[in-house]
Amino acid sequence: MRIKIIQNIGLILFLIGFGLFVMSFASEKYVLTQSSIDRMVDDSAKAGLIKSFGEKHLNTELSNAFAFNSLLDQLFADINNYQLERFGLSDDRLERMVKSLSGTEFSMDKAKAEFGESDALTAFQWEAFTSYGGWLEGKTFGSEQELRDALQIVQTNIASYGVLNEKGFNEYEIKDLKYGLTKASSVGLVSSSPLQVMLAIYALIIFGALIYIFPNIKLLGPAGIKNDGIFHSKVKNKGWIGILLGSFLILFYIILYFYPEYMTTWILMVDPVSQWLKGSDAGRFFLYGFIYTLAILVMGVRMMIKYRHSKYQLWRTASVMFFQLSLAFLIPEILLRLNQPYFDFKNIWPLDYDFFFDNELNTLINHGGIGLFMLGWGIGLTLLGVPVMVYFFGKRWYCSWVCGCGGLAETLGDPFRQLSDKSLKAWKFERISIHSVLVFAIVMTGAVLYTYWTGNSEVFGISSYHLRSVYGGWIGAGFAGVVGTGFYPLMGNRVWCRFGCPLAAYLGLVQRFKSRFRITTNGGQCISCGNCSTHCEMGIDVRWYAQRGENIVRSSCVGCGVCSAVCPRGVLNLENRSDDNRFETAGLIGNDSFPEIKK
Repeated sequence: MRIKIIQNIGLILFLIGFGLFVMSFASEKYVLTQSSIDRMVDDSAKAGLIKSFGEKHLNTELSNAFAFNSLLDQLFADINNYQLERFGLSDDRLERMVKSLSGTEFSMDKAKAEFGESDALTAFQWEAFTSYGGWLEGKTFGSEQELRDALQIVQTNIASYGVLNEKGFNEYEIKDLKYGLTKASSVGLVSSSPLQVMLAIYALIIFGALIYIFPNIKLLGPAGIKNDGIFHSKVKNKGWIGILLGSFLILFYIILYFYPEYMTTWILMVDPVSQWLKGSDAGRFFLYGFIYTLAILVMGVRMMIKYRHSKYQLWRTASVMFFQLSLAFLIPEILLRLNQPYFDFKNIWPLDYDFFFDNELNTLINHGGIGLFMLGWGIGLTLLGVPVMVYFFGKRWYCSWVCGCGGLAETLGDPFRQLSDKSLKAWKFERISIHSVLVFAIVMTGAVLYTYWTGNSEVFGISSYHLRSVYGGWIGAGFAGVVGTGFYPLMGNRVWCRFGCPLAAYLGLVQRFKSRFRITTNGGQCISCGNCSTHCEMGIDVRWYAQRGENIVRSSCVGCGVCSAVCPRGVLNLENRSDDNRFETAGLIGNDSFPEIKK
């Protein structure tokens, strides 16, 4: 009874901390000032435009980030419209060019006459026209409309790439400045005392969770299989609490990846940690890495208590906790403090899909010896490390012992592993989806490298920049983040690993056809309880194999070993043996092996 009271106290502390964390989202007010503009806008001319257009809004307090960003949207729209009207190719000038140049061979010299006297303004306009309309030189257009259509293309390109980039604000600048100005303009308890607020909130969450988790050593009784009641849980079986939790995670990831300007309060909280580690303020992904690491460490404790009867699970959990804390979080941030490239030594292409992007390659190459070592390390892991390690140990060496995605799935996601779809339909979809993502990653990377080596941004008429943008948005952010983690309480803890991870697909192909790893089965001892299939996070119907005494060599198997850990009869065993006869049936080992006990 006392233990249950202690556990309830822990739950209350956790809920208070989590509630304060959520409420802090809207706790700050926002004041746009000249100093915040000067800090965040490097171009003095553009900073002056923001001050001029926003003069009546300066030093005005706004109650929330939504109102503040609505103001910024209006400011940027007004500035861009003003600059486009001043520096763009006007409709009147375009029509004059149509009248004077239609029916003849297009000449840039004749077109220049429409720009009038040369001053700073017209000089920019003419330079922009020659840059984006030079392709018109020497062309003959059959009608005024044909020439008008061509000039409208030039007009659009001047506006989008010339005026907005140089004189206004393009969409990427706007996104970055909205985030930076929102953070710099915050006024309130969090911005004035970030360390104290962070310690209070995170201490309540962490200690509350641990106080709730540790009594399970007594409440669960002796070490062994403890999975009673999971399908009656409102958290673990898509009940209302699970749906609320999933909704929160989905919303968190959407804001993180697409609208970081609205979560600046949470980012401000971890500024002291970031400044201590890398000597600069935190960004959205520092916040994410910080929360991600804490989740793995705290829920890793829960995992160890639950599966303390299995040495394999204890060592595996300790491994993912170590790799996440050291290689994924601390070391990359410390490298930045030492003026070295940010580098996660355990991240492997194609999971690390931007490894071959031009900015990443240039950063590594420009940092000399250590950068070249990092480049060689990344290429070596992909080409040599993966096939060699998978041959000897299966894909489990990475997916269940090293990977951060797998680490979160095995700790924070463990309560939801039974929700994975075991149907044949899901398996068929899985094989198509995960290998499609792998193909997409290979094509995208090939296009990016082609652009890097040749300078040509188009491959077969498709922009490599567009390809990587689509992959980053839909796969890197949408699939891996929003769906991959947000759907834990709805579809299980390995949605991304099972249906989308291109590295898992690569590892799986090697494991399926050339690996010493397999799960062997002693079918004669199987009582068809179904624990193994229920708790397979990858949706494998393990019982089907066990009943037939067949080795499990599925490419999707991450070797987490939970099927073996929950088996009451010792039917399943994870083994690394000769790769001969991996696909043969092991045979049923039962009474037929001992004729002397037959009647």
